[in-house]
Amino acid sequence: MPPKQVTIVGGGLVGSLLSVMLSRRGYAVTVFEKRPDMRKVKIPAGRSINLALAQRGIRALTSAGLMPQVEPLLIPMAGRMLHDLGKPEEFSPYGQRAGELIYSVSRPLLNQVMLTAADTSPSTHLNFDSECTGVNLSEKTIQLRNVTSGEPSTHRYELLLATDGANSAVRDAIVKSAGGSWTTEWLDHDYKELCLPAGPQGEFQLDRNSLHIWPRRGYMLIALPNLDGSFTVTLFLNKQGEPSFASLTDASAVHGFFASQFPDAMRLIPNLEAEFFGNPTGVLGTVRCSHWASPSGDALLLGDAAHAIVPFHGQGMNAGFEDCGELLRLLDKHQETWSDVLPEFEALRRPNGNAIADLALENYITMRDSVLDRKFQLKKLLGFELERRLPEVFVPKYSMVMFRSIPYQVVKRRGEKQEHLLDQLVGTASSLEEIDLAAATRTVQNHLPPLASEPQY
Repeated sequence: MPPKQVTIVGGGLVGSLLSVMLSRRGYAVTVFEKRPDMRKVKIPAGRSINLALAQRGIRALTSAGLMPQVEPLLIPMAGRMLHDLGKPEEFSPYGQRAGELIYSVSRPLLNQVMLTAADTSPSTHLNFDSECTGVNLSEKTIQLRNVTSGEPSTHRYELLLATDGANSAVRDAIVKSAGGSWTTEWLDHDYKELCLPAGPQGEFQLDRNSLHIWPRRGYMLIALPNLDGSFTVTLFLNKQGEPSFASLTDASAVHGFFASQFPDAMRLIPNLEAEFFGNPTGVLGTVRCSHWASPSGDALLLGDAAHAIVPFHGQGMNAGFEDCGELLRLLDKHQETWSDVLPEFEALRRPNGNAIADLALENYITMRDSVLDRKFQLKKLLGFELERRLPEVFVPKYSMVMFRSIPYQVVKRRGEKQEHLLDQLVGTASSLEEIDLAAATRTVQNHLPPLASEPQY
């Protein structure tokens, strides 16, 4: 018999979406979240407030019936606005087809929508200030601590889904029970968030429908729009060296660094130095697990608990939401037999988790360095032209990640082949007019199979 009760550890984005999906499927869902109810408390500044919602995430939210509540929170972004030193702003579109947009969305506002949706189900019980401190897989219990009172308790589960993020308290037990291991690969760069406020009349002081990037070869600043006219600005910078967070030790150093490297942004951030030292410095890491499911078939890792990634492709949330959709697809396939669902879920999703982790690390170099290179820009133009000529064969790698549901491992493999072809086809050309487009089209047809022949979700 399939379990009637599901326990979810972690009430963040993935956990709250999963609770909505499963309660609507007829399960009694109990959620434990260590933070307070974010609908009732103020969210601290400086902790990854903005997210980029893309097709994979939209698909999952649509299947859960949540898009009508989410749509008012979204600001469409059609491309990158590049802020190169000493040059005018330059817009670079993400795609070329109608609807190829990504959307800036507030993490807490999105999470609040999903928690409210979960709360409307009488079969869902949300527990806040409830920190999971351990799990006993053989006894099917989790240990909890009330964050406010410190009081411990024990909860017995039928089926355990861990969506408790990169610092998962459940991960160790699941991975060790399968005789495996997990790692966190720390990036040698950290991040700091700042706020670029709205103008005097509440207006946006930068283009509202772009993701703004100040690429500086080795580090960068980005800005995403908010509904109130402000932008959340994030500096990604080395931990050590010059320049680095270690070298920005006082207000004078911060002022000088921004004045020389980001002068246009600095003019729009009135409390730069105070915010810089008042907001926390965040770390960036990639979690890889050898196993996501327990051998007993009644405990599973999803989202960041299984595959936390760096934020440079905007896919952490989207990949986690796609996890939820894939889990429900497998429940249909296996008629709610979780002991069959969990191993297949891991077999399908773990290679894709590793692939998007690699793609996200690669895209950091693209955002901070490659976007400034003329050859990169020419390859992008050629890629768009090949897509127009061969829409069933050639789709740019970024578009495959953001606007399609092609498995990440297919995107990675196919993207590498496409990149090699583009390098060859561009050669020493300095403009699209110098490239034999008919010959380029034939080359791609000879080396790439149609997209329809690849595995699809």
